[in-house]
Amino acid sequence: MRILEFSGPGHAPVVCLIEARAVQDPSGGGRLVWLHALHAGNDRTGLLVPFRLAAKAAHLGLCMYSPHERELEWMGGAPALAMLFPEASVPLSDVVRRTHPDDRVALRRLARTTAAESRWISFRYLTERDGWHHLACQTRKIRLGYDGPERTFAVVRDDTQQETRRRRALVALNAERQRADEVADFSSALIAAATEQELQQVVLTRLAATFGAAGAALALIDEGRLRFSSDAGIPLPVAKAVQESLDVPNPLGLALRTGEPQFIPSRAEYIRRWPHGAELPWIDQLGPHCAVSVSPLSPPGEQPLGAWWVTYDSEHHSSPHERALMSTLSDLAGQALRRIRLQKARVELAMALQQAMLPTLPEHLPGLEVAARYRPSQDGLDIGGDWYDAFVMPDGAIALEIGDAQGHDVDAAAFMGQVRSSVRAIAAHEPDPGTVLTRTNELLVTMGAARFASCTVLHLDAPDGQVTGTSAGHVPLLCAHNDGSHEVHELPGGPVLGIVPDTDYPQATFTLDKDSALVMVTDGVVEGPGLTLDAGLELAGTLAGEALHAGLNAEATADRIIDATVSVGHADDVAVLVIRRTE
Repeated sequence: MRILEFSGPGHAPVVCLIEARAVQDPSGGGRLVWLHALHAGNDRTGLLVPFRLAAKAAHLGLCMYSPHERELEWMGGAPALAMLFPEASVPLSDVVRRTHPDDRVALRRLARTTAAESRWISFRYLTERDGWHHLACQTRKIRLGYDGPERTFAVVRDDTQQETRRRRALVALNAERQRADEVADFSSALIAAATEQELQQVVLTRLAATFGAAGAALALIDEGRLRFSSDAGIPLPVAKAVQESLDVPNPLGLALRTGEPQFIPSRAEYIRRWPHGAELPWIDQLGPHCAVSVSPLSPPGEQPLGAWWVTYDSEHHSSPHERALMSTLSDLAGQALRRIRLQKARVELAMALQQAMLPTLPEHLPGLEVAARYRPSQDGLDIGGDWYDAFVMPDGAIALEIGDAQGHDVDAAAFMGQVRSSVRAIAAHEPDPGTVLTRTNELLVTMGAARFASCTVLHLDAPDGQVTGTSAGHVPLLCAHNDGSHEVHELPGGPVLGIVPDTDYPQATFTLDKDSALVMVTDGVVEGPGLTLDAGLELAGTLAGEALHAGLNAEATADRIIDATVSVGHADDVAVLVIRRTE
């Protein structure tokens, strides 16, 4: 017997159980095939036997749904699915009741479908034995024989194991993504660290979490000594004891000496490799099943600058991937530390150079008070090119200058020194500020300097208060008075120094009144992310006017102005030069 499926008169296909055998043609010598279709009404069970066997072989369950009785009848299939239907016939309402509330609408829609074949739907089903199962179901309408009844059959698949594996894989994937994000953030933070303090904070706040450890410590070699710091996961007594025990063989000393990472998976392994470890009290404080990993901070091919120390509360056997990752990150930390220390040395050199080039102001100038303030960059790794100068010229006038050289490094500081020295040397022979800037610009252009500088130069005759000045692309000059008022002096001039050849710098002359003051500043004082240039000039001028009105001298006035630069939001270095006429 064979099961054959034919297209039916309606939407549902016709399924017949056909018996066929060869017979002799009674009218001749030919052979015929005798066919007999089993009447489904007489033997529905026999008709469904092949379907049951196929469902069982495919690990599926077979149910028949009666829309009028609204019942599901278990027809056979995989034994594991039969356990989900403890009774042969189950009301649809019971099936819906055991279905997760979020999946009931889809199940009811499936029961009402008029399609000959539905799509697969998934739903969660609560069993009495082992909780929720993830099932999938598809329905198909079939007519049992040409003149038989139309029935709706449901094929059920249990996807619980696949769903569990899928969820576990998803959890593992999300965990791996999170770990990858943490490693990427860790790497970025190491690269971005600008000081040793920032690097220490990055390591101690991220290292243990990145490797699922209990605690982390950082040991840095500084001028031949080892500086040891730890996070909250390593108690302070333990950190102190580790540092004090460095005079005996240990994994930290070995890592620093050889540049090779050390992975100790258990306390027993530690004592096996370093037998004296059994006598160290901090080993017991870490616990009986502790593990330790030590990685040197080594830029490739160089002696380690330090190491980090990671502890675990239980035995921990690092995988090759984890070891490679820890070594990569520790190498990156070593490169960051080397970069920080090299930059720190450059900064210290540049600051020393810059401070050495800032002049000492002349004392006891008849009828004048002169005060200057300089504040270095608020970014610990930047050196600016701001400068000021004040000196007595051969004719007795006072030369005043302030400027800003391009850049924030040692070269900027050196270039600043060149410009300041050039201005002073030329001013010793040229009384006009315009001529001073013209010749300074020619000198810098001829030198082919790759930088430029802005500058304002004034010549002040103290007895009569006459001021002559010009500017090379510098911020305007301020003049404050003892009545609290102030104004902005836009000096004539030209472009910044060192760019455009054959440039003339015209000058202007005005008078500084008694008890008034000139305020010369660099751009970081009056312009930045938190302040426009006009607003910054207004603020500095107001502060200077209020200081003079309050009877403050040039020193106190300069202090007020430079203290207010915090509101500008500029990380650049700043300079202020205040000249007050007292007679």
